[in-house]
Amino acid sequence: MMISSASSSNPGSIRDRLIRRGLKLTHLRLLAVLNETGQIRAAATKLAMTQPAASRLLAELDTITGAKLYQRHPRGVVLTPFGLKLADWAGKILRDLDAADREIGEMEAGQSGFVSIGSVTGPALDLVLPVLRQTRVTHPNIASNIFVDTSDKLAELLLSERLDFFVGRIPPDVDHGRFAARPVGPEPMSLIVRQDHPLIRTGSTSLADCVEYDWVLQAPGGLLRRTVETYILSKGLSLPHRVFSTSSTLMTLAIISQSNAIAALSEAVANFFSKADGLNARIATLPAAPDLAVSPYSLLRSKDRPLSPASQTIWDLVEDRLQASQTQDQVPRLQK
Repeated sequence: MMISSASSSNPGSIRDRLIRRGLKLTHLRLLAVLNETGQIRAAATKLAMTQPAASRLLAELDTITGAKLYQRHPRGVVLTPFGLKLADWAGKILRDLDAADREIGEMEAGQSGFVSIGSVTGPALDLVLPVLRQTRVTHPNIASNIFVDTSDKLAELLLSERLDFFVGRIPPDVDHGRFAARPVGPEPMSLIVRQDHPLIRTGSTSLADCVEYDWVLQAPGGLLRRTVETYILSKGLSLPHRVFSTSSTLMTLAIISQSNAIAALSEAVANFFSKADGLNARIATLPAAPDLAVSPYSLLRSKDRPLSPASQTIWDLVEDRLQASQTQDQVPRLQK
């Protein structure tokens, strides 16, 4: 088999040949419209140019392609097979450009794009997840990725530009001036056990009874671990004697389901796993620490990096949901 010397020795000699010979979008638009109208005058009128200008462009096309693209006849012009082929490609190129224009416009308007969101566990379920469900309906062309982790990991991802924004807390050892924040509020916590736990059977609501059992908590030094230990000590009680340390929600649930251990989890997580409209797991909430809560969290983004239009759209939806939930929380207090 023979290979032409032009293509083998210099592959770039064919690439962009028509462009280098002077092909412009105006030529393609004219050829595509001429294929529809069959008349130079009608095509010129549709493109708001004079007939001589259209004839000149067609003559240029013949020269650029090196082929006869059309033939005149009494009623107008007829495209040759070469002209029909180029007109077909011209139509595809112009439609692709229109599609690109629409996509860019949608991106600019925040209707499409990719958003990377981070969240600590509780808000991930009762704040971010509902917004993402809403986005699937209202903004189906926005793709999203969500990272659920501790605030220190999320802050690191944000500052390295791997997240657009996150719901959590600014770590104490990070410069707070690098963040723009929309405060949310404290994160309520719950003590959970398996449904047939001895404390459920006896109906005990005493925190003093709870600390006699094994507990499942974060590793020492974690925010949740510190919050729970500080709360217990503030009640004048000793800390639990035996604690299983894990940051895994799955492992936490596995441990309490097969033992009498007590776990402290975000209220949103506890509700999700215990209620029928969540996972309806066989766990129950103990009323022994009704005011247990982790320090306030915020909706956080980089102060120096603006959000993309799509990210701004999701940020605004999260803010709307926050505003709605805070308004609902205020109604019962106003009615008291």
